[in-house]
Amino acid sequence: MEQPPRENSKLLERITIDSNICHGKPCIRGLRYPVDMILELLSGGMSSQEILDDYDDLEPEDILAVLAFAARLAQIKRVQSVLR
Repeated sequence: MEQPPRENSKLLERITIDSNICHGKPCIRGLRYPVDMILELLSGGMSSQEILDDYDDLEPEDILAVLAFAARLAQIKRVQSVLR
């Protein structure tokens, strides 16, 4: 079941970008958990619950925020190479 856009926007507020944290990579709530790390754990077969069990300061909404962020990135219409 798809979440209404308003709820996704609220989830996306959990993703922060700060040049002083993890070299400006998108992270969860200003913590040092980069979005890409959580995505790699999920794609490697870990369940959301296993991730939450391993990282005590993460909340279930953080995992949903990571997925919402990845979904938003996947909606990009066109990717252009900067390499020639």
